[in-house]
Amino acid sequence: MPSQELVTEASFPGVPASSAMPEWYPALLNTVAKEVRVGRTRAMAAANSELLNSYWSIGRQLAERESAEGWGAKVVTRLSADIRTRFPEAKGFSPRNLRYMKSFAQAWPDFPMLQAPLATLPWYHQIALLEKLDDAATRLWYAAAAAQHGWSRNVLTHQISTRLHERSGQAITNFKTTMVPADSDLAQQATKDPYVFDFLSMADRHTERDLELQLVKHVEKFLLELGQGFAFVGEQVRLEIAGDEFFADLLFYHLKLRCYMVIELKAVKFEPGFLGQLGMYMAAVDDLMAHPDDKPTIGLLLCKEKNSVVAEYALRGFNAPVGIAEWRTSLADSLPEELVASLPSIQTLEAELASEAARLRA
Repeated sequence: MPSQELVTEASFPGVPASSAMPEWYPALLNTVAKEVRVGRTRAMAAANSELLNSYWSIGRQLAERESAEGWGAKVVTRLSADIRTRFPEAKGFSPRNLRYMKSFAQAWPDFPMLQAPLATLPWYHQIALLEKLDDAATRLWYAAAAAQHGWSRNVLTHQISTRLHERSGQAITNFKTTMVPADSDLAQQATKDPYVFDFLSMADRHTERDLELQLVKHVEKFLLELGQGFAFVGEQVRLEIAGDEFFADLLFYHLKLRCYMVIELKAVKFEPGFLGQLGMYMAAVDDLMAHPDDKPTIGLLLCKEKNSVVAEYALRGFNAPVGIAEWRTSLADSLPEELVASLPSIQTLEAELASEAARLRA
């Protein structure tokens, strides 16, 4: 009979149960996990920085050659093909991306000295800054904001399209006189004017309740427009005061300021009388909902329009922190009337396009 070989399968010791670990083990696990996380983040940041430096160097050489030799698009196309032949596994060297490298180097001639926060953003964020903005100062503003808040490329392009740098911190407030300096600065920067709710689908005529329902329906986009740090608590929040019921439109909690924020929505022009109702809601939230360690509630009044001088006068005698701003469903709403009047209507554009199409067919 043929001999039978004894086959021994490889075996590995089982993983010990968590309960068998010493009491200090969880602390060790957390420490090691933190080191792994930090190490991976640093490695990714270093890799991104090296990539950007490489792209900038390539772009600078292309720009210098173009300036000295006056070559055209054929050189970039040829260069792209040759690079991919030499490095088949390499990605990111298409003719289009090489042109972006050249634009990148031309936009930032001193990039190696600029670095943070610009160098922390991925390449596709850099392309968005190049495509959507023309001046260096505004690009740096958005680069710093994107790095600080961790924006994705889509969020970055959205914030650029809504001109966030022009709206940020622009609400009329009394924060300087009602809050300590550190909190008042942070609270002011957390405001905008106007707020742009371009995700709303509403007719020209709408009630405050319609607006509120739409904002709650799109709460994720609403939070994006409000900015970082806001947590949604509820809508039509019931507040019982001495047996009477009142309902605050929207209630948020700001994680950095450590306080509640009551937002009241108005589909009409600002009136000073609105502050009395808002102030009562704020006081009720402080008494009925806030933790003893929370800071005083902030109020934000969003109106369809406002007279800024009237708003400033109304806030002078108000002792609780309140901001007043306008809301829009599109940026066109906030353009000067004379400019809006000069813009062609949709019907005019459609007619012109139809006429042009007929001309081309002919």
